[in-house]
Amino acid sequence: TVCRAQAEANGPETELAAVSIVIKGATVSVYNAEGSKLEIFSLTGAKVGIVNIDSNAKTINLSLKKGCYILKVNNVVRKVSIN
Repeated sequence: TVCRAQAEANGPETELAAVSIVIKGATVSVYNAEGSKLEIFSLTGAKVGIVNIDSNAKTINLSLKKGCYILKVNNVVRKVSIN
């Protein structure tokens, strides 16, 4: 009897499909989150905005007052400082 191991089929795809948030200044790019929502919170926890993510590579210009904010897409959370 010969036994052979097979690589898991969905391993690499899962890594590639992970949601990511990239921040450059006041511009936010969200990847692999089509159909989700970007939620924007102040540091006090108040929700200050929601943006629907309608593509796998969405770029958004944030028009927020100076300060620190928390961005959340699904279970991915990032802190951003707007100057």
